[in-house]
Amino acid sequence: MRSYEAALLVATAASSVAAAEASRPRGVGESNIDEHATPVAKFYKPSDTFTCISNPSITISFSRLNDDYCDCPDGSDEPGTAACSYLSPLSPSYPSDISSELLNATLALPGYYCKNKGHQPSYIPFLAVNDGVCDYDLCCDGSDEWVALGGVKCENKCKEIGKEWKKQDEANRKSRTTAGKRRKELVAESKRLRKEVEDRIQSLQTAVEGATVRVRDAETVLAEAERQERGKVVKSPGKERNKVGVLAQLTKDRIEELRTSLMQTREQRDNAKARVEDLEGILATFKEEYNPNFNDEGVKRAVRSWEDYAARDKPAIATEAADHDLDEIVKPDGESGVINWSDWEKEEESDVDVLYKIEEYLPLPIRNWVDQKLRDFRILLVENGILAAHDSGSESKAVTDARNALKSAQDSENNFRNELSGHTDDLGKDYGPEDVFRALKGQCVSKDSGEYTYELCWFDKTTQIPKKGGGHTGMGNFVRIETATVDENLPLDGKGLGSGERMALKHENGQHCWSGPNRSTTVILGCAEQNEIWKITEEEKCVYRMEVGTPAVCEAGEGAPEMRRDSKDEL
Repeated sequence: MRSYEAALLVATAASSVAAAEASRPRGVGESNIDEHATPVAKFYKPSDTFTCISNPSITISFSRLNDDYCDCPDGSDEPGTAACSYLSPLSPSYPSDISSELLNATLALPGYYCKNKGHQPSYIPFLAVNDGVCDYDLCCDGSDEWVALGGVKCENKCKEIGKEWKKQDEANRKSRTTAGKRRKELVAESKRLRKEVEDRIQSLQTAVEGATVRVRDAETVLAEAERQERGKVVKSPGKERNKVGVLAQLTKDRIEELRTSLMQTREQRDNAKARVEDLEGILATFKEEYNPNFNDEGVKRAVRSWEDYAARDKPAIATEAADHDLDEIVKPDGESGVINWSDWEKEEESDVDVLYKIEEYLPLPIRNWVDQKLRDFRILLVENGILAAHDSGSESKAVTDARNALKSAQDSENNFRNELSGHTDDLGKDYGPEDVFRALKGQCVSKDSGEYTYELCWFDKTTQIPKKGGGHTGMGNFVRIETATVDENLPLDGKGLGSGERMALKHENGQHCWSGPNRSTTVILGCAEQNEIWKITEEEKCVYRMEVGTPAVCEAGEGAPEMRRDSKDEL
């Protein structure tokens, strides 16, 4: 009994649904595909009259719906025909008591509703209704060609299309999930890289402070070295050296020349001795091994000559003792202890020299005080032009070292400051939501298209590379992140932009175009499992549009708007 009642309830509900569908005019759906739009099915409940949706002051007979004549200024009376696909001032006149300025002529309906049982319901533009073309991509049940214009009959293919779509949709869902995970990885990597930059900035700030202190210290050291140089008291070089000192210097130079010549001669002797021994060995072997029966006068003459040479008395060969004597001779005078040239080159001190050393006889505290006062007094005289500054033609080693130390400290400080400035600027750059593009910076992706390969290097540049060789063409350098509005059908594989606002990377100031502007590229981003270039077009001369997929613009979970196939995408 209960099963009978349940069956009766199901049959009653089904008949009610069928009756409701039958009562609705053609082209009106039971619910809105776009959840944010105002439901329209409630306006088409059976009645004697119909009120125009956007113009409630206008009422017509319910029987005039879908009569292929546009009665309502908003086209709401023709949901199943193309009569109101073009609304214009030539549309039918309206009651004279209604001002035309108060009429709303904007289409009230999103399009012709295709139920697409077995697939997904969708709307098709009114212009495509009964146009003699089967629009299976939007209306797979063929209901848009219900008049069969020109004998065109569109069979219902929703079962096959729906099956294929579900299969592809499942693949897209998996891809979206993977893309979401990949984006999380990019965000994590970006955070790590940002932390590295922040840590580096902190260490560089400390390094800059230390380098600044070292520069100040080096400047102080240099200033003091230059001050001491200016205050240096130098004896007059006018006095000639004594004759003994001059003779000693000449003798020393001559001995050095003879020592050098002796060393060279000894080396030549040793080389010649070694060559003679080698030649004697060759000739001795030749004498022992040659064939005396061989009748060659040249060979016999050579053997006799060697016998005569061997019979001569050999000159005395240098002994080890003689070589030891030579070793002692060629030693420098300081090592041999024969002559101490410093004793001969040292000049005798005069009474004036003793006066220069008067400080040596004073106690150390007084000596330092007197020395400093004398130096300060001399510097005062030099700075006021009373006494000429000492100029030897070249600065002292102390000043040179101090100057080099200052330059090294300044170079180190400048390097630290430049690196700090670069990292600080990088930290302030816009790398998108959650800094996600920081992880992609410097990476490149390319695509072959016709005769060229197009390359995008993230946050750097876009390039056109000819396949047959030749120079690369710069299509623009990255300048900023912006948004772009797109309105395209999303492909079944999800590799497209769809409809709505999308993130875009603007590239400008590329290579100059002949008789045109500098090249520029707008890179519009869509959600994808991996970085890939989908499409490149030249919208106008040297102005390019590049559609690129990347997980960086995907949402963390499924249902990312960039990959969802919704009503906006369909239209």
